Amino acid sequence: MNALEPSARANNKRDVNPLYSAVRARLALVVVLFAAAALGWVFTAGQMQGMDDGPWSALGAFAWFIGVWVVMMAAMMFPSVAPTVALYARMTKLRSPALPFVFTAGYLLTWAAAGVVAYGIGTAATHLAGDQLSWSNSGRTIAGVTLLAAALYELTPLKDVCLGKCRSPLGVLLGHWRDGFPGALQMGARNGAWCVGCCWALMASLFALGVMSVPWMAVIAGLIAIEKTLPWRRIATYGTAAVLLTIGVFILVAPQLLPSLTIPSGHMSM
Repeated sequence: MNALEPSARANNKRDVNPLYSAVRARLALVVVLFAAAALGWVFTAGQMQGMDDGPWSALGAFAWFIGVWVVMMAAMMFPSVAPTVALYARMTKLRSPALPFVFTAGYLLTWAAAGVVAYGIGTAATHLAGDQLSWSNSGRTIAGVTLLAAALYELTPLKDVCLGKCRSPLGVLLGHWRDGFPGALQMGARNGAWCVGCCWALMASLFALGVMSVPWMAVIAGLIAIEKTLPWRRIATYGTAAVLLTIGVFILVAPQLLPSLTIPSGHMSM
């Protein structure tokens, strides 16, 4: 009986941490996702060079923006979503090896849809508000309030629910299981929807800080990774809220003290 106890404890430990167990079992897939994220960082850094005009930077043409947005989401999200993809791969290990990549494509498809919405809101706001969005008018205030609103959202029940789904996706995968390639695409899109619900305020903060700014993109990506992977969930959430609150206050009171924040000198157009 005693000889079986270590094995039982090991099995229980694996059950408690299915994501980490899946990462160990599907390490090659995780490496591929991290490599794709690294390439995404290189690509976006090249595309955004010289385009950082600070808060509410111009978004460019629609096709260009969506293309860069999808690659940017891959760069920012792949490291934190890699354990979920590894878990899905382990659950489908007897099926096609292409299923995890279809799942990932569905995940990116949801973020692409979020990018379309963001572009539409930005374009509509520019046409309706015009010069009022410039930094010298209301742009600075709106940017600061956006950061404060994002900090507040971190403490809401909706954020808590979405973050819980992202941190513990096993129940989501089992509860909405779909077979085959269409099912993999649908399940990936569903997982992406929970991720959008978790991170949309952080993405709004990125727009308010300069969506074409690689340093601020790295800051937001770091906050997302901390929230999704740090064992102490409450500490991660309240810590993120504190960071966003601090940045928002600095934008409203002393934006020149924020490192890497480009303060626009002229009129802006999203």
